[in-house]
Amino acid sequence: MLTTLTSAWANLRTRWHLFAGAFVAVALGVALVASMGLGLAAAADPPAGKPQRFAAQPVVVMPRDTLTVEVDRGPHRAHASKKIPHPQPVDKEILRELAELGTVHRDHLAPDAVGVDASATAVREVVGDRAQVLTGAARRLADPGAERDAQAVVAVRAMLGTAGGVSAFVAVFVTASTFAFVVALRRREFGLLRLAGATPGRVRRQLITEALAVGVAASATGCALGSWGAPLLARALIDNGIAPPWFTVSGTGTPQSTPWTPWTSWTSWTSWTYWVSWPFQLAFWTGLFVAVAGAWAASRRAGRIGPVAALRDADMDTDVMPWSRRIVGAALLTLGLGLTVHTLWADPSALLKRKTYTTQPMILITAAAALAPLLVRPVLRLIRLPGAVGLLVRENAAASVRRTAAVAAPVLVTVALAGSLMGSAESVSAAKTQEANEQTNAQLIATGADLSLARQPVAGAAVVSPSASSAVFVREEGTALVRSEARAVSDPAALAATSRLPVVSGAIRHLDDRSIVVNEEWEHHRVGDRLTVWLGDGRRTRLRIAAVLARGTGDNGAYVTMANAGAAPVDRIDVRLTPGASPAAVTDALLAATSGHDVRVRTAAAWLDATHPRVKPQTRQGMLLLLGIALTYTAISLAGTQLMAASVRDGELRALRRAGATRAQVRWMLAGEALVAVAAGTALGLAVTALNLGGLAAALGLISPESGAGAGAGAGAGLDAGVVVPWGVVGSAVGVCAVVAVGAGVLGAGWRRRNGAGG
Repeated sequence: MLTTLTSAWANLRTRWHLFAGAFVAVALGVALVASMGLGLAAAADPPAGKPQRFAAQPVVVMPRDTLTVEVDRGPHRAHASKKIPHPQPVDKEILRELAELGTVHRDHLAPDAVGVDASATAVREVVGDRAQVLTGAARRLADPGAERDAQAVVAVRAMLGTAGGVSAFVAVFVTASTFAFVVALRRREFGLLRLAGATPGRVRRQLITEALAVGVAASATGCALGSWGAPLLARALIDNGIAPPWFTVSGTGTPQSTPWTPWTSWTSWTSWTYWVSWPFQLAFWTGLFVAVAGAWAASRRAGRIGPVAALRDADMDTDVMPWSRRIVGAALLTLGLGLTVHTLWADPSALLKRKTYTTQPMILITAAAALAPLLVRPVLRLIRLPGAVGLLVRENAAASVRRTAAVAAPVLVTVALAGSLMGSAESVSAAKTQEANEQTNAQLIATGADLSLARQPVAGAAVVSPSASSAVFVREEGTALVRSEARAVSDPAALAATSRLPVVSGAIRHLDDRSIVVNEEWEHHRVGDRLTVWLGDGRRTRLRIAAVLARGTGDNGAYVTMANAGAAPVDRIDVRLTPGASPAAVTDALLAATSGHDVRVRTAAAWLDATHPRVKPQTRQGMLLLLGIALTYTAISLAGTQLMAASVRDGELRALRRAGATRAQVRWMLAGEALVAVAAGTALGLAVTALNLGGLAAALGLISPESGAGAGAGAGAGLDAGVVVPWGVVGSAVGVCAVVAVGAGVLGAGWRRRNGAGG
């Protein structure tokens, strides 16, 4: 054991350049996991803040805003709860009883809650379980922005969780690739160890010991970096509109102050309990696991190196890929393609969901990266470069396929992530935009809060269709309470005239106060069936299915009448013009006739552009954050691989110089090899992107609605928006990879040159 430790320590000191890439990759991964863990901890327990709406009242009474329904949980019954969008106002009887305790304060702009000048104990005795009683910091739940902030915190959790998963995925890949390349470069050393009598177990223990040392040092460094970067991450989330302005994360970085938590974002780091909290525990042990796991696979291969085979093959790559890796890569490829085909067969719309198109492509990306040494050679055969230097570049890349694959693999991962994630997000957004455009038959659309038409009819308007945002809830299969977005309309005939909904059965005009319009995604979607549903204000009722819409991209919600929307305020008015009417004149007339807050009248095209952008800014920023993480890892991997390769090429470069090659030619050769490897990785990454986006394109084709009875004109036009390839993002990623690979390759060889070798 002592001999192993001594040998490992000597190797780390003398061959530090071989482990620098793994150290930086693990440290960065731990830093990201720690930062995101601290962010998740802050999002799980956000600062309470100060109430604004009823700051002067000690007690606030709000209606119950949660719907609770019994569901089956195996052999037992349980309760499932969902937040309702439009709870019923506080009961008048409760208000009368509260008035006997003290002054009751109302907010006429938002009369869903009241403040009471009385003791909390007395108010709770009066209210009982008929409403919510809020005191202290909980009074902020009555503020208009509380729900918006809660949704923003949920978005922060989702984004940080996804980013953490991508960070772990790329960190494992980069670390494993780095150790695998280290083993390839040290084949002659391991062969000599075997000749000197070292057993395969001794070789494996040495590599694992080196990995443990690198992992411990890198994880500790990463935890310190994560603590420093956590507040900076919070500031970046706020600046990009992902997190609310009051969001703060504890750390050692630049202090942030808020009206509720002044200068506390960095004070807790001196406490021992801060460093042993779960984000740092998770980050440290994840980093150590990644380092050991990455070295474990490489150590098994190192232990199988025979003395004679190692000495014979040390300068020539022959058996570049063990059968175990081929089997794993083929299995992952089969799994990825099989999942795509199965999803297309069972539920094509599932491929359009963010959770699916951000996770499922990882399987194909991992498969391609695992098979990279096998796939690189066929790609290299397609490359033709002019001149003697070009021939040398091509042959060197083909002969040293391990080095080429080590450079190509991280490029493959980055290009595939950029193309698949951004391409899927933009393609789905484009399909949703096209679907909304096809379903809109209005010419003018008025939007705002609490709208109402003071005067009717509006001059120049043939059809006016007010509607409100709401929701309905249904218990599906007896085990889940499912929420579905809904629009409440006052006139079904006007809805049919101002929209082109993809009706597959029934008719919109049959909608009334005792019926509902659903889509094919519902468990029960047969016209005439009766459903038990809960409305947006929590009321339970039974409604008959009047019409069924196509599933589409997932935005075809339910439709009810205003009688089944509770207190939902009108937030949209769709208008069809009379023939020959001036849109400008009708806009003025509609503005004059409409009362409400923030009233705005736009053409349908302008409204669609504003409400259905290609990709939401927050989604795009989150995607770019993920790609930035992947690109950073790729740059580390490329630089480390090129520097490690340069450390063992002294003899080769000296031979070239002695054969008559100039320093410039050697530099061009090194740059060419790097560019060829980057080109191979780009080609494979684009192939993976094509597979992922091809599955998405097939899903869009399969969910195209068919014209049915009652369907508006154009309802069967289909979704022909096609897939969007983010060439700008992909090109930028490839450019960065090329610059890093060429720079590290040329500069590394120049730094290592001896006796005129290298450039």
